[in-house]
Amino acid sequence: AAACKKAGISPSDILTTMQGYYGGLYASNFNRFGKMYRVMIQSDPLSRKNLESLKNIKVRNRSGEMAPISQFISIDKVYGPDIISRFNLYTSMKVMVAPASGYTSGQALTALAEVANQSLPAGYTYELGGMAREEAQSSGSATGLIFILCFVFVYLLLSAQYESYILPLAVLLSVPFGLLGSFLFVNGVSAIGNISMLKMILGTMSNNIYMQIALIMLMGLLAKNAILIVEFALDRRKMGMSITWAAVLGAGARLRPILMTSLAMVVGLLPLMFAFGVGAHGNRTLGTASIGGMLVGMMCQIFIVPVLFVIFQYLQEKVKPMEWEDIDNTDAVTEIEQYAK
Repeated sequence: AAACKKAGISPSDILTTMQGYYGGLYASNFNRFGKMYRVMIQSDPLSRKNLESLKNIKVRNRSGEMAPISQFISIDKVYGPDIISRFNLYTSMKVMVAPASGYTSGQALTALAEVANQSLPAGYTYELGGMAREEAQSSGSATGLIFILCFVFVYLLLSAQYESYILPLAVLLSVPFGLLGSFLFVNGVSAIGNISMLKMILGTMSNNIYMQIALIMLMGLLAKNAILIVEFALDRRKMGMSITWAAVLGAGARLRPILMTSLAMVVGLLPLMFAFGVGAHGNRTLGTASIGGMLVGMMCQIFIVPVLFVIFQYLQEKVKPMEWEDIDNTDAVTEIEQYAK
């Protein structure tokens, strides 16, 4: 800068001159054959192939003379990377991470976050990309919103069916017991697979997108079992039975259909739980979560749904007393005799 001021020129003149010789500079236009062409100035490639070519480049100083541009610049050799990687406009480096044998991708992401929080210096952070980014986003608020919407739609449909805002809670509050079974089975199978010779058969599982799909499917299947019990218990209550007996006999009437359909589904999902080959990890997670949810949900709902029906039907009748539409109990005689023996 001092040399430029002494010669009466500005640093921008130096940079513009170098741009014209080495990088090219737009000068003007000219018309030919009915078209407009741009005029670009740039030195010959042979005249700009090495550092010695700087001595041949001159710039006009304050006195009107042409001075070599090398008088106003100095060149230092600096070594740097050939390629600079960027992520979201920040300088970055790409790290490929794969979970070790016996661990899931979710566990690897958790370990990565812990190491980054402990080891990265100030001003450095990390971001996920590719499939890892999709996995992290899928396990966030979007999944929770989907579950909430499922519960809301089931509640609204059952409210319309039962003409009650209270009784559908007997169905909804029984669903979490089946979902709990999915988590117990997935975590239990993963633990068994990690500590025994069954590792190659069972593998490792985690709460990933496959398990979330299984949970959404189970919400409908478990609600179906509870709806059957509540529907039959409500019919018996309308016949004139007490709330307690209506719940017990309703559950007894649907015991065999619930066991048959639930066990049939469990048996049908066994090949998915013990899958091999391409996509086996996803199939195992989906199958194990579904089997666990159906088994635990089936066993719990048989006992829990009648209790919930008694509670919420009692509250419902406190709000709106029962209107007896059918006072003829002949349909219930055979059933009462069956359980009275």
